[in-house]
Amino acid sequence: MKRAILLLKQRLLSVKYALNGIKILFLEEPNAIIHLLVTVCVLIAGFVFQISNGEWIAVILCVSFVIAMEAVNSAIENIADFISPEKHETIKKVKDLAAGAVLIGAIASAIVGMIIFLPKIIELLMTFYK
Repeated sequence: MKRAILLLKQRLLSVKYALNGIKILFLEEPNAIIHLLVTVCVLIAGFVFQISNGEWIAVILCVSFVIAMEAVNSAIENIADFISPEKHETIKKVKDLAAGAVLIGAIASAIVGMIIFLPKIIELLMTFYK
């Protein structure tokens, strides 16, 4: 029983640390703020255009993927700067690769967003020009 309680406390602490990581991400990383603002806009658009359950799933997966990639990128950049505060070609390469991963996710998410929202936006515009 004591072991179970200890394991539960450890799990709760890990959630606390993860929530702190999310707080740090949005307080200290400017790109994460941009992703958050885009997320708010996309969520509002989802409600306005009444997207389907499947479209919501795609939107939520894309949003969470990009923000998660930004968190991983930020973690890599922070540890790289800690290990090597001075400029180093290998550290630059590592940081560029991590940033590239975020960009790939953001581009893919933008494409998914266009597939979902562009037809709805066009349909809305067509109602104004009839």
